[in-house]
Amino acid sequence: MKPLLETPPRTIMEVYKSLPEGTLAELIDNTIYMSPSPISKHQLILNEINFQLLQFLKKDNKGVVFIAPFDVYLDETSNAVQPDIVVVLKNNEKIIDPNGHIHGIPDLLVEILSPGNKDYDLIKKKDLYEKFGVEEYWIVDPDTKLALCYELRNKKYAKSGEEIGFIKSPLLKLEVRF
Repeated sequence: MKPLLETPPRTIMEVYKSLPEGTLAELIDNTIYMSPSPISKHQLILNEINFQLLQFLKKDNKGVVFIAPFDVYLDETSNAVQPDIVVVLKNNEKIIDPNGHIHGIPDLLVEILSPGNKDYDLIKKKDLYEKFGVEEYWIVDPDTKLALCYELRNKKYAKSGEEIGFIKSPLLKLEVRF
């Protein structure tokens, strides 16, 4: 039997990478954040949004969509996240390691809020995604069905949508209902 760790990790990224597969954890600015599994309302909205994005992106081979848990390494030292939904458009697919994860900046990220961590997605992750230049960021509250859409303009997020039960993507030119 192979030991879990042959040598102790030396960096926080090495600690993160040594976590068991499927662990709901993220590394943001050298701090590991762990969370419990999502609740049913969260998963139902995740499925609906993912289904519509998958259909849209597969048509005409526009790009790919991934759902959590799936690591996105925004950098190789201190920031690795597991957004609920990740969209990588065709012209950006070089960031996808076919035998691993995403190493680079996706085009669109979606977070569905969970009880007890709303500020985490609304503030911390929004600031992180803005800093790294994620072109579009959606936040969905499963309790109220409020959907916020932020798009990058001059390296800063501007709110481009605030709707109930649907979201319009300026990037994809698509309306997603849930």
